[in-house]
Amino acid sequence: MDRVADAHRREIFASVRVLAEKLYRRNPREWKKGGHASIEAALDRLLDPRTGWRLAEANGRRGTDAILLSLREDFAGDRVAVFIAGMGGMLNVAFEEKTEFFMLDELDPQKLYNSARNLEIAAWKLANARDAGGTPLLLSNEMAQAGQPANLSFEREFGKMIGNLDLLAALIADKGHRIIARVAQSLATAVFLPVAGLR
Repeated sequence: MDRVADAHRREIFASVRVLAEKLYRRNPREWKKGGHASIEAALDRLLDPRTGWRLAEANGRRGTDAILLSLREDFAGDRVAVFIAGMGGMLNVAFEEKTEFFMLDELDPQKLYNSARNLEIAAWKLANARDAGGTPLLLSNEMAQAGQPANLSFEREFGKMIGNLDLLAALIADKGHRIIARVAQSLATAVFLPVAGLR
Protein backbone atom coordinates (compact mmCIF):
# COMPACT_ATOMS: atom_id res chain seq x y z
CA MET A 1 0.00 0.00 0.00
CA ASP A 2 2.96 2.32 0.59
CA ARG A 3 3.84 2.45 -3.13
CA VAL A 4 0.18 3.00 -4.03
CA ALA A 5 -0.07 5.92 -1.58
CA ASP A 6 3.20 7.36 -2.93
CA ALA A 7 1.90 7.20 -6.50
CA HIS A 8 -1.45 8.81 -5.65
CA ARG A 9 0.18 11.57 -3.60
CA ARG A 10 2.61 12.32 -6.43
CA GLU A 11 -0.25 12.56 -8.96
CA ILE A 12 -2.36 14.76 -6.69
CA PHE A 13 0.42 17.24 -5.95
CA ALA A 14 1.40 17.32 -9.64
CA SER A 15 -2.18 18.46 -10.31
CA VAL A 16 -1.88 21.11 -7.58
CA ARG A 17 1.14 22.51 -9.44
CA VAL A 18 -0.72 22.42 -12.78
CA LEU A 19 -3.70 24.23 -11.25
CA ALA A 20 -1.44 26.88 -9.70
CA GLU A 21 0.25 27.57 -13.02
CA LYS A 22 -3.05 27.64 -14.95
CA LEU A 23 -4.60 30.03 -12.43
CA TYR A 24 -1.59 32.35 -12.60
CA ARG A 25 -1.67 32.31 -16.41
CA ARG A 26 -5.38 33.20 -16.46
CA ASN A 27 -4.97 35.75 -13.64
CA PRO A 28 -1.55 37.44 -14.08
CA ARG A 29 -2.52 40.33 -11.79
CA GLU A 30 -2.38 37.86 -8.87
CA TRP A 31 1.30 36.88 -9.14
CA LYS A 32 2.17 40.51 -9.69
CA LYS A 33 0.59 41.40 -6.32
CA GLY A 34 3.43 39.50 -4.65
CA GLY A 35 6.05 41.55 -6.48
CA HIS A 36 7.36 38.52 -8.36
CA ALA A 37 9.34 38.98 -11.57
CA SER A 38 7.58 36.08 -13.31
CA ILE A 39 5.02 33.30 -12.95
CA GLU A 40 7.91 30.90 -12.37
CA ALA A 41 9.18 32.96 -9.43
CA ALA A 42 5.68 33.06 -7.92
CA LEU A 43 5.31 29.28 -8.37
CA ASP A 44 8.74 28.60 -6.85
CA ARG A 45 7.78 30.55 -3.73
CA LEU A 46 4.28 29.06 -3.50
CA LEU A 47 5.37 25.45 -3.99
CA ASP A 48 8.55 25.64 -1.89
CA PRO A 49 8.28 22.66 0.50
CA ARG A 50 9.92 24.68 3.29
CA THR A 51 6.83 26.90 3.58
CA GLY A 52 4.64 24.00 4.71
CA TRP A 53 1.76 25.61 2.75
CA ARG A 54 1.83 28.61 5.11
CA LEU A 55 1.77 32.08 3.57
CA ALA A 56 1.94 35.44 5.33
CA GLU A 57 -0.86 36.82 3.13
CA ALA A 58 -3.21 34.10 4.43
CA ASN A 59 -3.14 35.82 7.85
CA GLY A 60 -2.50 32.56 9.70
CA ARG A 61 -5.32 30.73 7.92
CA ARG A 62 -4.70 27.27 6.54
CA GLY A 63 -6.59 24.60 4.68
CA THR A 64 -10.20 25.38 3.82
CA ASP A 65 -10.10 28.61 5.84
CA ALA A 66 -7.41 29.88 3.44
CA ILE A 67 -9.49 28.78 0.43
CA LEU A 68 -12.47 30.75 1.74
CA LEU A 69 -10.27 33.79 2.42
CA SER A 70 -8.92 33.76 -1.15
CA LEU A 71 -12.46 33.97 -2.53
CA ARG A 72 -13.69 36.84 -0.36
CA GLU A 73 -14.42 39.97 -2.35
CA ASP A 74 -12.59 42.19 0.16
CA PHE A 75 -9.37 40.12 0.06
CA ALA A 76 -6.59 42.21 -1.52
CA GLY A 77 -3.72 39.69 -1.52
CA ASP A 78 -2.62 37.10 -4.08
CA ARG A 79 -5.81 35.04 -4.44
CA VAL A 80 -4.13 32.26 -6.40
CA ALA A 81 -1.36 31.77 -3.82
CA VAL A 82 -3.77 31.64 -0.88
CA PHE A 83 -6.24 29.37 -2.72
CA ILE A 84 -3.50 26.91 -3.73
CA ALA A 85 -1.77 27.06 -0.32
CA GLY A 86 -5.10 26.30 1.36
CA MET A 87 -5.72 23.39 -0.96
CA GLY A 88 -2.16 22.09 -0.63
CA GLY A 89 -2.24 22.40 3.15
CA MET A 90 -5.50 20.46 3.38
CA LEU A 91 -4.18 17.70 1.10
CA ASN A 92 -0.90 17.59 3.01
CA VAL A 93 -2.80 16.96 6.26
CA ALA A 94 -4.89 14.25 4.55
CA PHE A 95 -1.59 12.53 3.74
CA GLU A 96 -0.47 12.92 7.38
CA GLU A 97 2.06 15.57 6.28
CA LYS A 98 4.29 12.89 4.75
CA THR A 99 5.96 13.03 1.36
CA GLU A 100 6.71 9.31 1.18
CA PHE A 101 5.22 6.23 2.77
CA PHE A 102 6.62 3.07 4.28
CA MET A 103 5.06 -0.29 5.06
CA LEU A 104 3.90 0.60 8.57
CA ASP A 105 2.56 4.07 7.68
CA GLU A 106 -1.20 4.45 7.86
CA LEU A 107 -3.51 6.91 6.19
CA ASP A 108 -7.02 7.71 7.37
CA PRO A 109 -9.50 6.97 4.55
CA GLN A 110 -12.01 9.42 6.05
CA LYS A 111 -9.53 12.31 5.76
CA LEU A 112 -8.90 11.40 2.12
CA TYR A 113 -12.64 11.14 1.41
CA ASN A 114 -13.35 14.46 3.15
CA SER A 115 -10.54 16.10 1.17
CA ALA A 116 -12.08 14.85 -2.09
CA ARG A 117 -15.45 16.39 -1.13
CA ASN A 118 -13.67 19.61 -0.14
CA LEU A 119 -12.02 19.74 -3.57
CA GLU A 120 -15.48 19.47 -5.17
CA ILE A 121 -16.64 22.40 -3.06
CA ALA A 122 -13.46 24.40 -3.77
CA ALA A 123 -13.84 23.85 -7.53
CA TRP A 124 -17.46 25.04 -7.40
CA LYS A 125 -16.57 28.08 -5.30
CA LEU A 126 -13.67 28.93 -7.62
CA ALA A 127 -15.95 28.83 -10.67
CA ASN A 128 -18.72 30.85 -9.01
CA ALA A 129 -17.01 33.46 -6.78
CA ARG A 130 -17.83 36.92 -8.12
CA ASP A 131 -17.55 40.52 -7.03
CA ALA A 132 -20.56 42.82 -6.58
CA GLY A 133 -20.48 43.64 -10.31
CA GLY A 134 -20.65 39.97 -11.31
CA THR A 135 -17.01 39.72 -12.43
CA PRO A 136 -15.28 36.44 -11.47
CA LEU A 137 -12.76 36.91 -8.66
CA LEU A 138 -10.50 34.38 -10.40
CA LEU A 139 -10.78 33.26 -14.02
CA SER A 140 -10.72 29.48 -14.44
CA ASN A 141 -12.87 27.45 -16.86
CA GLU A 142 -14.12 29.10 -20.02
CA MET A 143 -17.46 28.29 -21.59
CA ALA A 144 -17.66 27.77 -25.36
CA GLN A 145 -18.00 30.93 -27.41
CA ALA A 146 -18.46 31.57 -31.12
CA GLY A 147 -15.78 29.55 -32.90
CA GLN A 148 -14.08 28.71 -29.59
CA PRO A 149 -14.47 25.38 -27.76
CA ALA A 150 -14.98 25.29 -24.01
CA ASN A 151 -11.84 25.20 -21.86
CA LEU A 152 -12.61 22.87 -18.96
CA SER A 153 -9.01 22.05 -18.10
CA PHE A 154 -9.46 23.25 -14.50
CA GLU A 155 -12.35 20.85 -13.97
CA ARG A 156 -10.29 18.02 -15.42
CA GLU A 157 -7.43 18.65 -12.96
CA PHE A 158 -9.84 18.82 -10.03
CA GLY A 159 -11.49 15.63 -11.31
CA LYS A 160 -8.15 13.80 -11.44
CA MET A 161 -7.35 14.79 -7.85
CA ILE A 162 -10.83 13.84 -6.61
CA GLY A 163 -10.65 10.48 -8.41
CA ASN A 164 -7.22 9.73 -6.93
CA LEU A 165 -8.37 10.61 -3.41
CA ASP A 166 -11.58 8.57 -3.69
CA LEU A 167 -9.76 5.53 -5.06
CA LEU A 168 -7.05 5.68 -2.39
CA ALA A 169 -9.66 6.16 0.37
CA ALA A 170 -11.60 3.13 -0.89
CA LEU A 171 -8.46 0.96 -1.13
CA ILE A 172 -7.32 1.86 2.38
CA ALA A 173 -10.80 1.43 3.88
CA ASP A 174 -11.17 -1.97 2.20
CA LYS A 175 -7.73 -3.13 3.32
CA GLY A 176 -8.38 -2.12 6.92
CA HIS A 177 -12.06 -3.20 6.94
CA ARG A 178 -13.09 0.36 7.76
CA ILE A 179 -16.23 2.24 6.80
CA ILE A 180 -16.16 5.73 5.29
CA ALA A 181 -18.95 8.05 6.45
CA ARG A 182 -20.31 9.40 3.17
CA VAL A 183 -21.83 12.86 2.89
CA ALA A 184 -24.22 14.26 0.29
CA GLN A 185 -24.77 18.00 0.06
CA SER A 186 -25.62 20.61 -2.53
CA LEU A 187 -22.50 22.37 -3.81
CA ALA A 188 -24.22 25.75 -3.69
CA THR A 189 -24.74 25.49 0.07
CA ALA A 190 -22.01 22.99 0.94
CA VAL A 191 -19.69 23.50 3.87
CA PHE A 192 -16.14 22.18 3.96
CA LEU A 193 -15.67 18.90 5.83
CA PRO A 194 -13.07 18.56 8.58
CA VAL A 195 -9.69 17.04 7.76
CA ALA A 196 -8.28 16.30 11.23
CA GLY A 197 -7.91 19.47 13.29
CA LEU A 198 -7.24 21.58 10.19
CA ARG A 199 -9.98 23.36 8.26
